[in-house]
Amino acid sequence: MSCGEPHEKDCSEVLDHLYEYLDREMPAGECADFQVHLDECSPCLEKYGLEQAVKKLVKRCCGHDDVPTDLRSKVMGRIDLIRAGEEVPELSVLEQAKHEQAQREQAAEAAGSEAPGSGAAGATDTADPAEARTETARAE
Repeated sequence: MSCGEPHEKDCSEVLDHLYEYLDREMPAGECADFQVHLDECSPCLEKYGLEQAVKKLVKRCCGHDDVPTDLRSKVMGRIDLIRAGEEVPELSVLEQAKHEQAQREQAAEAAGSEAPGSGAAGATDTADPAEARTETARAE
């Protein structure tokens, strides 16, 4: 997209980085360049206004869900690994969180079933939640 007017910063470049500007994730110097472009270019300013309205609507309608603290820390840990150039685990953060939740649930079930006389003690020694569930089912 281009408005046909000459600008220091091209319209397509502005629109490619519009969400960085909206989310305030852009360096201050670049923000100033974007603001100058938006002041000069009504089509880009219109697109900015539309995206800003959409962002506010999404925040109002969907911004009530709290992110679990452990998920946030895992995502930030992955970002740190990537920035450091280190190897990232194969499991996605969501899969890893689900896996760990299943392990916690399994441990809680195992703790509850280890009552004297239950006969299930030691049936969940495995680290794999699927195997642990299978062994628990067998023990029952």
